[in-house]
Amino acid sequence: MGSPCDWQVTKQKVAQRGKHILETGQWSDCKFIVGQEPHQQILEGHKLFLAMSSPVFEAMFFGGMAEKNDPIPIRDVQPEAFKALLEYIYTDNIDLGSFELACELCYCAKKYMLPFLVEECTKFLWSDLSPKKACRAYEFAKLFEEPVLMEKCLQIICTKTNSVLSKPSFEEIEVGTLVTVFEQEELEINSEIELFSAAERWAKAECSRKGLDAEDSKSLRSVIGNALTKIRFLTLTPQEFAEGPARSSLLNQDEAFAILMNISSSESRWPMPEGFSSNNQSRVKPLKQHPTMGDLSTIGVIASTSGASGTSSSNNMLSEGQAPTSLSKLNSRSSFQDNSWYAGPQNVAGSSMSLSNSSLNVVNNTLNMMGSGAAVEGGGVREGLKYYCLRSIVQQTDCLNTSVLDCSVAFNVDRNICVIGVQVPTQVQSQSLDRFAPMVPGSYTELLYAHLLDSDGSRLTYTHFTSRVNLGSLVEITFNRPVYIQRNKVYRVGVVFNKVGWYPMGACTQRMACDSVFFSFGVGNSADSVRDGLIRSIIFTY
Repeated sequence: MGSPCDWQVTKQKVAQRGKHILETGQWSDCKFIVGQEPHQQILEGHKLFLAMSSPVFEAMFFGGMAEKNDPIPIRDVQPEAFKALLEYIYTDNIDLGSFELACELCYCAKKYMLPFLVEECTKFLWSDLSPKKACRAYEFAKLFEEPVLMEKCLQIICTKTNSVLSKPSFEEIEVGTLVTVFEQEELEINSEIELFSAAERWAKAECSRKGLDAEDSKSLRSVIGNALTKIRFLTLTPQEFAEGPARSSLLNQDEAFAILMNISSSESRWPMPEGFSSNNQSRVKPLKQHPTMGDLSTIGVIASTSGASGTSSSNNMLSEGQAPTSLSKLNSRSSFQDNSWYAGPQNVAGSSMSLSNSSLNVVNNTLNMMGSGAAVEGGGVREGLKYYCLRSIVQQTDCLNTSVLDCSVAFNVDRNICVIGVQVPTQVQSQSLDRFAPMVPGSYTELLYAHLLDSDGSRLTYTHFTSRVNLGSLVEITFNRPVYIQRNKVYRVGVVFNKVGWYPMGACTQRMACDSVFFSFGVGNSADSVRDGLIRSIIFTY
């Protein structure tokens, strides 16, 4: 149905006119296919309206590498969230109907660099915090580097621990969050029995999600990671322990006996099981804290401290051309439609996230002790537990980036490893557009986005990076989180450069050995172009 004649005269405000053309599709000149099958939707838009609001859309439609697809695929965003994004762009109206939509829209706003929308979403998340949602909000805040929101979520977890543990949503959290909760010195609990019971419920739920036997001791321990070692068993009485944890499949008989002997006597000749806590001090019950208007005002700075404004420090810059990311597949949890934070196991078949998350905790602890870089020589150099698989360039050629320059390469390895980041080259000369201008020594501010995808194109980890770098060098980019990947499975690492200038690239060797790991590049069904030479090194550990 077409628009009535002279419809403009009935619309007093720009927002009213924007709403009309959005709803009717009048004069639309671009289309998006949003979401994943079977829930994809085709939405219409107007390039000028979108570019006027977002530098990412500006690069997508009017940059040097303007988007040619029609419709444009946006697979990493739920249709409802993209509709809400369009409504904000066209009308300035924000309708956040649920916690889940606010999370999804906040991600979308960060992707397309809309800092004011990020701020509004964060305020909503803050106002909607509850024991039921505290852990999910904490994971969201941690993933997108929102430190103030993280701290407030922890306050709720610590001051309302009993309520948090009792919610069914607690069984859906990440193992890293479980460890974080159990590490807190102040918790509102009456006994460590409550933590142990919550850990047991979580482990059984995780086994069910992974198709493991929820009554098998080995299966339970394989998913619980080191969370069990954070429980202070020595604060229990012998009777409490014997009637509770000692009967659980989470502990074997030797562990149960050793713990019971240590509870019974401080001079026991049986040592505590390896790694288990020897702390015999009960948790401190925290003072109740309530948000004040001052607390609420701090939410306004979250966007700037986390890079939402697009001007943050290294690894926080929110600028990307068109990033094929997937919020719904970041972790193996149920989808937003199921009222939980992460996508379910059915969405991550074959991805590295199907591995035990316990390994990830070990890596996270290890990475904190690592240095910041090492010289790279001859295919791979070990720095502590870091390895650099440096690819050799067979034939080099330079490429001019006039707006947005994206590159990627598919690869697999012959053993399980943990990918930490990548190395990419910096520009080879000053930002003069004269190809034959002499190289000028110096530095410039690099601006890029990097991600790691699984074989389905779903994002496993990513980072935004901005930093002052030297010309003609290699820069190390560390992902927001390390990711374990499985041998003989195809993954893809990609980088989007947003700085105008000349970059060195060319054909690289397709097979490289680094320490005892063998890498194959350019694998899979998709052919990589010469641009894959901009992915110089994969940084990993194992």
